[in-house]
Amino acid sequence: MATKQAPTRQAITLKGSTNLVTEFFKYAANTILFQRGVYPSDDFHMVKKYGQTVLVTQDLALENYLERILKQVNKWLLTGAVTQLVLAIISKDSRITLERWVFDINLVDQPADPAEPAPAKPESEIQAEIRYILKQIVSTVTFLPIIDDPTVFNILAYTHDSADVPADEWVDTDPLAIEASKSQQVKLRSFSTDVHRIEAMVAYRYEG
Repeated sequence: MATKQAPTRQAITLKGSTNLVTEFFKYAANTILFQRGVYPSDDFHMVKKYGQTVLVTQDLALENYLERILKQVNKWLLTGAVTQLVLAIISKDSRITLERWVFDINLVDQPADPAEPAPAKPESEIQAEIRYILKQIVSTVTFLPIIDDPTVFNILAYTHDSADVPADEWVDTDPLAIEASKSQQVKLRSFSTDVHRIEAMVAYRYEG
């Protein structure tokens, strides 16, 4: 008689962590696009998440675009294939990169002895860390330069060479970097699960 083996705690944790991180990217991207005026404020509506109010797009084309990207990111996270995600805000007319929101994705070191796993990190603690990052993104409007020009955005994914990359949706592209002499950087908070650690920062063009 065939039996289906129960998933290990590690497998459950990996899947749960992957879903948490993917969901964070969704809300972080929406928060950035709203706060930086890439889309009109009327395109967003309020939802409750992480014990606070966050803004999420109602634009179907944008919603579908983000959903397609995050579906692939979720797959890469499960296999450990993605190391960094970047949301770049670009001037629509000049095509100059104005801001790069960078999220480094690292794997948390696991105990050497699998028979003695580390205590699971409470989800409430993870959500509190995410809440702080989203609040920081909102507060960046106090120091980031005002963007007057119409803008567009692009999402870049940095993956290992061995990653399975769908050629019809992802292509090799320019890193959309900001020249070092005109770039200022601000490190944001980080958050971690039992499997992943996300380090966030924003680099912005400063002509002063």
